[in-house]
Amino acid sequence: MRVVTFGEILLRLASPGYTKLFQKESLEATFCGGEANVAVSLAIFGLDSAYVTKVPDSDVGHASINSMRYFGVDTKNVVYGGDRLGLYYLEKGASQRPSKVIYDRAYSAISQAKREDFDWDKIFEGADWFHWTGINPALSDELGLICEDACKAAKAKGLTISCDLNYRGKLWTPEKAQSVMRPLMKYVDVLIANEEDSEKVLGLKYEGTNVESAELNRAGYVWTAQQIHELYGCKYIATTLRKSYSASRNGWSAMLYDGEAGKEYFSNEYDIQIIDRVGGGDSFAGGLIYSLTQKMECQDAIDFAVAASCLKHTMEGDYNRTTVTDVKNLLKSGGNGRVIR
Repeated sequence: MRVVTFGEILLRLASPGYTKLFQKESLEATFCGGEANVAVSLAIFGLDSAYVTKVPDSDVGHASINSMRYFGVDTKNVVYGGDRLGLYYLEKGASQRPSKVIYDRAYSAISQAKREDFDWDKIFEGADWFHWTGINPALSDELGLICEDACKAAKAKGLTISCDLNYRGKLWTPEKAQSVMRPLMKYVDVLIANEEDSEKVLGLKYEGTNVESAELNRAGYVWTAQQIHELYGCKYIATTLRKSYSASRNGWSAMLYDGEAGKEYFSNEYDIQIIDRVGGGDSFAGGLIYSLTQKMECQDAIDFAVAASCLKHTMEGDYNRTTVTDVKNLLKSGGNGRVIR
């Protein structure tokens, strides 16, 4: 099973531990990006995972791609060019102090990409699945067209297409997001969207959920998924259900809606003591894609995805270094944390 992901890879500069930005004289540098994170997860799970992007032909650009090659991700279709790699600064929150992200990604190589940079027919040779996110079209109008080109080519070749809406208010407005993303939804087979994504990107809002006070209305998530299936024809709609008790402790679960069967499946909930939550949604996407490619039943699929993401929350960095065995052990143990000898 070959999965191709497409998006921007970034340099992450994080304050050490849980210190404030520049409280210490150093920052910890790692690479990351929504679709890159998914590609790494899938490679570690054992799939034939490929990643497509555009990065500068520089030491920094090559280091970012090498960070993925280390895990076995196929990067042969990466395009080199442009002037800079996008980056972001991260201050991890603790207790009542929230995490902070500061973007510095304007004029990055991928945001300056052109449609002719990517030969999608060649890129999708031998592929079975294509994954992208709503972050891409938010970076430039041209990237919206590139995503459309990719979706058309993937659909013509019979690939399954998944998309994580991933709304970012620092990158575009709800009005712009809706004008670009709604027309692209007709290509999507598997959609991942939390309550903010559904509201800001698709204009779908159900009252009665307040993640900040840990109030989740299950009926609202089911209604939203039903609307997405009816409007856009997506076969599966998944949403993560995060209860934010504090920056250090979250309740974590998810729902998978089978549009063709008209049935919803809810996972077990994990009470997570968070080490690093950035990349948590991407690890969920990776777990879901893996479980669906393995033809798991819906309940097993959503349980696997949530367990994989739960483990990511306990790891530093955006990449989820969790194996299939790790996930199965968590599902078996229930999360008691006992030493494995």
